[in-house]
Amino acid sequence: MSKKISVLYVDDEENNLISFHSFFRKEYQMFTATNAADAFTILEKNDINIIVTDQKMPVVTGVEFLEQTIEKYPDAIRLLITGYTELKLVIEAINKGQIHKYIEKPWDWDKLKLILENCADLYLGRIALKQKNEELQKTNDELNRFIYSASHDLRSPLTSIMGILQLARLEENLTMEYLEIIDKNILKLDKYIKNIISYYQNARSEERLENINFKQMIDQEIEMLTVNDTDVIFEVNIQQNIEFIGDHFRIRLVINNLLSNAIKYRNPEAAEHKIKIDVDVNKTEAIITISDNGLGIHEDHLENIFKMFYRAQGHHSKQGSGLGLFIVKESIEKLEGSVNVKSKPLIGTIFEVKTPNKLNLGQ
Repeated sequence: MSKKISVLYVDDEENNLISFHSFFRKEYQMFTATNAADAFTILEKNDINIIVTDQKMPVVTGVEFLEQTIEKYPDAIRLLITGYTELKLVIEAINKGQIHKYIEKPWDWDKLKLILENCADLYLGRIALKQKNEELQKTNDELNRFIYSASHDLRSPLTSIMGILQLARLEENLTMEYLEIIDKNILKLDKYIKNIISYYQNARSEERLENINFKQMIDQEIEMLTVNDTDVIFEVNIQQNIEFIGDHFRIRLVINNLLSNAIKYRNPEAAEHKIKIDVDVNKTEAIITISDNGLGIHEDHLENIFKMFYRAQGHHSKQGSGLGLFIVKESIEKLEGSVNVKSKPLIGTIFEVKTPNKLNLGQ
């Protein structure tokens, strides 16, 4: 249930405040004040969407009060209650953008009701537009970073490959050492391109609800990720005694990236490389915990690891594309879930993911 639109009415006449509050209290969250000072206190403590004030007030007039609210509360819709004799003042206030509409005294309750409904619609439309603009700005910023980083990260392995091939031509043979370097760079390039595809699919794909068997999903991911790498001990504990409905593609994408990171950032000094996967499914959500005894993440990097193309500079030389954990965060946002991380350098990392069980929606 969405919250009520909030209205602040400022008037030094108590009877007006009482009648206004009584008439609109069911439709709106009402606040009242007898002077500008009390009104500002209410504005500071509450999210006010519509501000209504009488023009004739002691100390500060209605127009002066509304003008003072513009800078700090730009999204609020402002209304002025005034008499016919002040019409010139009202027109000037409208032209300066201090008020949206004015209400003549004595007001007609039906007209006033329509005006408030119009203001509520205007406020909601204004907020929706602001959110869309913020999303557009975020997308634009991400696109700029994406183009810059992608052009660099795609060219880097290609440049290495071209350099090795040039050396091979000069030596008239392609040694195994050169082939290994080429193979390493091709795998790096392939991984990066797969991340780009995953990023695009997550951003563009609609939610598709399916019945998810977590044991089957995780077994398949482990098998795929360890085809050429068996030097990891997996401990898997799945508690799923209830049907789980969710977005199979995005949940698998999250698990794949977290497991891939846990495998990649192993601690070479550890006697054994261990990854523990716990999944606990209930009627409302699935809690997925992936922990390892790997290299870990420095505390001062933790708040940035989910940013696009962020590469932590730490105690180890391994670096990824900077897309994996960003894709995890974006996927979890699409799933309407959450992710938390705890980590200590050279001890390990724990990721806890919560994703809602949409059992009722999926039926």
